[in-house]
Amino acid sequence: MPTLFPADSLPCRPVAPLKGPMIERISIVGTGLLGASAGLALRQAGFEGRITGWNRSPQQARLAHQMGAIDEVAADPIEAARSSQVVLLSVPIFATLDFMEKLAPALGPEHLVTDVGSTKRMIAETAAELYNTPDRAAFLPGHPMAGKERGGAALADAGLFRGAVWLFTDAGGAGRSARGQELVQAWRDLVMAMGSRILDLDPARHDELVAWVSHLPQFTATALSALLEEEVGAAPELKDVGGRALREMTRLGASPFSMWRDIAHTNTEAVERALLALEQRLAYIRENLRTPALREEFEVANRFRRE
Repeated sequence: MPTLFPADSLPCRPVAPLKGPMIERISIVGTGLLGASAGLALRQAGFEGRITGWNRSPQQARLAHQMGAIDEVAADPIEAARSSQVVLLSVPIFATLDFMEKLAPALGPEHLVTDVGSTKRMIAETAAELYNTPDRAAFLPGHPMAGKERGGAALADAGLFRGAVWLFTDAGGAGRSARGQELVQAWRDLVMAMGSRILDLDPARHDELVAWVSHLPQFTATALSALLEEEVGAAPELKDVGGRALREMTRLGASPFSMWRDIAHTNTEAVERALLALEQRLAYIRENLRTPALREEFEVANRFRRE
């Protein structure tokens, strides 16, 4: 398989200091793990503006407020967005698409909407239809490569994005207003102030890459965990026999379906290709357990970790 992303090809930008009062109010729609972590990270980075938050679960919104991730709980996400310069959509992908449609007629060129969705093609296509014209709000598709196997505000971490790559797929922003472009740059500066490195990708390329490096590991861990549960899950010795390898390989298996349903639906073809390739690779190993080809497979795998 060809190398999809050589390390020296990633034009990541270094962390920059927080700049100016361009953004004075941010609205976070979805105060779960990523949304609440963004609020905490913004505060740690020195952002002094107002942060409002909304969540479909009032309990999660209140928890984010108690943690200091947001300054106030919004009763209406659309009204909160209107009174902000930047709206961060931190909800599942289909909910992001729904909010994009609801926000487009409610906002204007003085607003920027951005997101943290794990797939970008459908979001970028919707943004091209509804945003980024001189009389409309700007939209910047984004995806921080950070997270945990479980969600919720209780697990929020101000350092979650530190050292992580924050991907942007700004393929259709050429027609946005000058104010929108200023807000885009200001948000990118804030992302770097949170400790992230920025990488710009084409939306289709983004979805291809994350299918290999993020979605394939998740679905592999899910399959392995489900298999172990059915085959040896009832064995009383399992906890004693299963060591570090078991814990590391099945950690992602704890991820809930609600976090991955939309990813499976919006990046189906790329994930199918990756899963098929893995199936073929596993079959190749199975067929060569007693041949020199097994040694060669380990050598190839060792090169990937060294590189």
